[in-house]
Amino acid sequence: MAKNNNFEYTYLGDKLTDLKWKNLKCKAIRRPNGKCIRSKMSTMLVLFDNGELNVVLARRLRKIK
Repeated sequence: MAKNNNFEYTYLGDKLTDLKWKNLKCKAIRRPNGKCIRSKMSTMLVLFDNGELNVVLARRLRKIK
């Protein structure tokens, strides 16, 4: 399992993203082995604080320290 258990991010969005999704906090959904669920197309499965489960571009996520 990964050493760092902090998988919280802020989703930045882009110019086409609806304002309700910009700068929203989210948590990465992980596999049983502890790794984040990512695709070959650089997307990531996340659960937003408002309860929505979405696939977003990983490069638009910033880790919260």
